Amino acid sequence: MTDPIARASAADEAKKRKRKRNRGNKPSESEGTEQPELQNDSQTEEGEEQAKGNKNKKGVEKKRKKMKKMKGEEAEAQIPSETKEEEGDEAQEEEEEKKEKKVKSGGGSGIMSTVSFASLNLSEKTFMAIQGMGFQHMTQIQSRAIPPLLIGKDVLGAARTGSGKTLAFLVPAVELLYDASFSPRNGTGVVVICPTRELAIQSHAVAKDLLKNHSQTLGLVIGGSARRGEAERLGKGVNLLVATPGRLLDHLQNTKGFIFKNLKCLIIDEADRILEANFEEEMKQIINILPKTRQTALFSATQTKKVEDLARLSFQTTPMYIDVDDGRTKVTNEGLQQGYCIVPSAKRFILLYSFLTKNLSKKVMVFFSSCNSVKFHSDLLRYVNVDCFDIHGKQKQQKRTSTFFDYCKAEKGILLCTDVAARGLDIPAVDWIVQFDPPDEPKEYIHRVGRTARGEGGKGNALLFLIPEELQFLRYLKAAKVPVKEYEFNEKKLKNVQSQLEKLVANNYHLNRAAKDAYRSYLLSYNSHSMKDIFNVHRLDLQAVASSFCFSNPPKVNLNLDSSASKFRKSTRKVEGSRHGINPSNPYGRQKGGDDIRQFVRH
Repeated sequence: MTDPIARASAADEAKKRKRKRNRGNKPSESEGTEQPELQNDSQTEEGEEQAKGNKNKKGVEKKRKKMKKMKGEEAEAQIPSETKEEEGDEAQEEEEEKKEKKVKSGGGSGIMSTVSFASLNLSEKTFMAIQGMGFQHMTQIQSRAIPPLLIGKDVLGAARTGSGKTLAFLVPAVELLYDASFSPRNGTGVVVICPTRELAIQSHAVAKDLLKNHSQTLGLVIGGSARRGEAERLGKGVNLLVATPGRLLDHLQNTKGFIFKNLKCLIIDEADRILEANFEEEMKQIINILPKTRQTALFSATQTKKVEDLARLSFQTTPMYIDVDDGRTKVTNEGLQQGYCIVPSAKRFILLYSFLTKNLSKKVMVFFSSCNSVKFHSDLLRYVNVDCFDIHGKQKQQKRTSTFFDYCKAEKGILLCTDVAARGLDIPAVDWIVQFDPPDEPKEYIHRVGRTARGEGGKGNALLFLIPEELQFLRYLKAAKVPVKEYEFNEKKLKNVQSQLEKLVANNYHLNRAAKDAYRSYLLSYNSHSMKDIFNVHRLDLQAVASSFCFSNPPKVNLNLDSSASKFRKSTRKVEGSRHGINPSNPYGRQKGGDDIRQFVRH
């Protein structure tokens, strides 16, 4: 029997010659503003989509009604939960949704377009890989970015998280390497720069799927991995390289066998996030080292002045600008139900524990403000028989990577994390995003909740914990077009386990030490907050804060916040991203002014 991949070679050669001719034609200025037209839905497709919508409408309405009120039940039921019968119905609906989503279809609304991958002039090998990944139709960003990238144009793209932009730049990258018949001896033809290790690992995994029928080589260089092994692989020849900025610059400057003189395309993903993590200087050096004659694609969720400066430095010609988010009335995903609850500081962990024990059959992500908080709460939950995953910046890269993939594969589970997991990562079927510690700004909130309700028709829930002193944060969310509603809970219905938890922490050396570190980090994080008019550490009730970390009295820790907060902010910027002050009229602005220099008084 003839190999289907080999059988496609003749057709691919014809397509390669055609695209080479297209790439050889320098695009005019008028072409730079053109955007591929989207096809209209057929009546058949509309009927199918409407039928699917009606099928699940009843179940969705039930769930929404439950989400409107959260009192009169046990505390763990206050955050919407279903009866056994409803859970059974919902489980069946979720199973049907998963089957439907396995093959992506175009609905002509939301993030999906009606343009199929079959309409592109792709090689048979790449098209077969896309089909194997379960995709038929492109998202809006894919339908508008892939065609110009295929013919060699530079692209500046603006698209929100979960819009499918990874495929938007990887499909043309793979085709470019295939058309140019790149081999290991040619070195690196495409470089993809990602802001975090986890996002780089995920982009590498997608590229691996796309390249499975091709002979071109793939590589990954990220901080935390063995540099010597990376250098050896680069010396053998890596055609498509996925990297984080710091490690890439290291190899460009110091790895002698790294051949990058034949670079054809530079792709910068999540450019705003790269700059927020203080990689601006590294990016400038990388761009200066790489060959100037190349295609460039830059993608960013937000267009800041720094992103504009990086774009001017990166592009050799005027790029084609693509924005698929114009005209949106809200900045979060369409299928996302968002709420907040006002909880006294002393009751925060009890409410979290109640919520998690009620949602053990769901996929939940819980965000904390520090690595030490993640470490303590994950240990504490395991001691009380609530199994969970944890990811934070102090873990070794191998541990972070294995945990990330284990959680991605899991159908249910709890992941405790810092903001290292808040941007760009595509974790399947997350049901709940819980922000146990509030974000530093609305933009950070948006990045966190972007982990759920992803893709066309995706649904999810988000819950924000606020103590009464933090309610003004809601004004900033509203100014940033983030719709949230209040979820109420009956404090009297909370489980009475505080005394048992305090005894556990007091009598366990490991937990006691972890709790002290978490308590101290929480206060340092709070003091480093940019929005000091809302998050003022001097207004905190330390007795109540101590209770939330399972202490009967505030522990004795070093609270020299004036000097420590500055160090904490610097380290947080490097791992999680920079902090920005905000005012109600400009929720994304930078607020001038130094730290709160008042001496912290320990009660």
